[in-house]
Amino acid sequence: MRTAVCSGSFDPITLGHLDVICRAAACFDRVVVCVSPNAEKRSQMFTPEQKLRLVRAAVAELPNVEAELWPGLLADFAAAHGAGVIVRGVRNVTDFDAEYQMALINKGICPGLETMLLPAGQEYQHFSSSMAREMIRYRQPLEKYLPMSIVPMVLEMMESQKG
Repeated sequence: MRTAVCSGSFDPITLGHLDVICRAAACFDRVVVCVSPNAEKRSQMFTPEQKLRLVRAAVAELPNVEAELWPGLLADFAAAHGAGVIVRGVRNVTDFDAEYQMALINKGICPGLETMLLPAGQEYQHFSSSMAREMIRYRQPLEKYLPMSIVPMVLEMMESQKG
């Protein structure tokens, strides 16, 4: 069984993330989504547990996709799940440079681990979780940015944070 890992902080998961996960699911027998806290991103909108709930809801219709939280190194997560490939989406040259460097680091940690970079679909090249958070903050329609299955959950989570 060929297993791949898709990773991210998913704060929140966007249609761009889901597109990469769906494309990976079409290429591999099993895809494990690694929801990881990102220590470098200071302004997190959702807790790790909330992010996991959102990701699981977004991928619920994909039978060969599962999601887990992981606070450690991505290479260790891949090894723990028997994955030989990390799949990452790239929107632009800046993303490519950062992902290329991470691929080299992960390969240094786990020599058998490959990284597959999928270019973002044209309709998702401008998407980011930062942009989605701004749309949420300013109460803009979310259906163009987030999977429909999570929009009610996001709105509920935001309401509960107010009180």
